[in-house]
Amino acid sequence: MGTGQELYKKAKSLIPGGTMLLSKRPEMFLPDHWPSYFSKAKGCKVWDLDGKEFLDMSIMGIGTNTLGYGNDEVDAAVLETVKKGNMSTLSCPEEVYLAERLIEMNPWADMVRFARSGGEANAIAIRIARAASGKDKVAICGYHGWHDWYLSANHNGGDDLSGHLLAGLNPGGVPKSLKDTVLPFHYNNYEELVDLVENNDIGVIKMEVVRNFGPEDNFLHKVRELATRKNIVLIFDECTSGFRETFGGIYKKYGVEPDVAMFGKTIGNGYALTAVVGKKSVMEAAQNTFISSTFWTERIGPTAALETLKVMEKVKSWEVITEIGLNMKQGWQNLANLHKLDITISGIPALSTYSFNSENALAYKTLIAQEMLKKGFLASTNFYAATTHTENDLDLYFNALSEVYKTIADCENEVLKIENLLEGPICHGGFKRLN
Repeated sequence: MGTGQELYKKAKSLIPGGTMLLSKRPEMFLPDHWPSYFSKAKGCKVWDLDGKEFLDMSIMGIGTNTLGYGNDEVDAAVLETVKKGNMSTLSCPEEVYLAERLIEMNPWADMVRFARSGGEANAIAIRIARAASGKDKVAICGYHGWHDWYLSANHNGGDDLSGHLLAGLNPGGVPKSLKDTVLPFHYNNYEELVDLVENNDIGVIKMEVVRNFGPEDNFLHKVRELATRKNIVLIFDECTSGFRETFGGIYKKYGVEPDVAMFGKTIGNGYALTAVVGKKSVMEAAQNTFISSTFWTERIGPTAALETLKVMEKVKSWEVITEIGLNMKQGWQNLANLHKLDITISGIPALSTYSFNSENALAYKTLIAQEMLKKGFLASTNFYAATTHTENDLDLYFNALSEVYKTIADCENEVLKIENLLEGPICHGGFKRLN
């Protein structure tokens, strides 16, 4: 075992769940063999605790680093802030400058609140929207974090959130009194949403604008019209989709404006900052409830976000990562055609993923992580693009992946057995308790 694997063994005895983020668990990639920890990261390269260098062709900090790891301009702005002081009894002016910038980018909006994580931003938005609407019940579509309000949906009738990113999310510790306060609907199923609204006292609709596929039959426009007609607060969760295809929310691509939107992940290029942006008529309800946290006032987050927005606008990062993502999707399909494998590709280009249409899909995903790691790549069946990914990086990746696809084809054709090729357990496909 390498240093990282040994450290993770210790971590599981000290940290419930092993890591702070489910998506970074080694079990989600390559149980027992994933490097687990990094010593440094730059561009789209990551070094493990033993100094081994890997090209990150996977999730790039869970989608946070669209400008690559350690962007020089963003880091320089942050280092200057560190020198001047990150925290004091007084507030930092950068939060005002950033609020002004975000309202300029979202002219339908008037006010902003900041936090540091996506889950926090979602919880803030829900609290404000409930206060503004005067109603408790929320219709949701998509993934919106870990807080009680969201996970309570799995008290309703089972694993109601299984189709919204992660299956098996146990609502243990979430009060059962929250049952039937959050009601999920499926993307592009407008009739299902209408039924929820007609049969429940819905005050808020919260949804991701897009994740694995886009709207059909004017779905988003219909949702907007319904929310307006029924005086329901419409929230777009853009923590994941923001700044991937437009300079700001992906809602701009579809010409539909919300009442409130959240932005996170990409906005600070790896530094913690999330924003809740909304109309004054909704946002002022924040003054009728209590929403406050010490570390939402630190200076690094808004400093990083201001500089990240400058760099994004300068290099048109959303255009660059979309083109890279399109090339990745096409490359996957070309390899699948070459080796006669059946795969399904989904997601917006900059957040693309695929799966094997086979009963051995998870085993094949594990094999890819295992074999690509040996070739110097952090890889799985998804890819989050960064401006630092080059054409040469993709060529190297596809050349290496082609060999793994050939092995998978041999397994599908029963020339080889996948169970004889794996050097450890099969990766997890959703939420599972460790040990």
